[in-house]
Amino acid sequence: MKIDPVAIDAAVTRDALLVSLADGRELATPIDWFPRLVGATRAERENWRLTGRGEAIHWPDLGEDIEIASLLRIS
Repeated sequence: MKIDPVAIDAAVTRDALLVSLADGRELATPIDWFPRLVGATRAERENWRLTGRGEAIHWPDLGEDIEIASLLRIS
């Protein structure tokens, strides 16, 4: 059985992109891997939304889209 990773929440700290998945997993990825997030203001980092059914995170102010499946491959 294949389980598609679906995000239900996200946050950006000074050091990491934190993502909570619907299946209970939590991902923490170094923010340094995402230059647009590194250079963003706090307000820009906090202005995000899930796209699709939670397959990606979109930051409209930054033009940044990060797919959850990609995070699982690199984490």
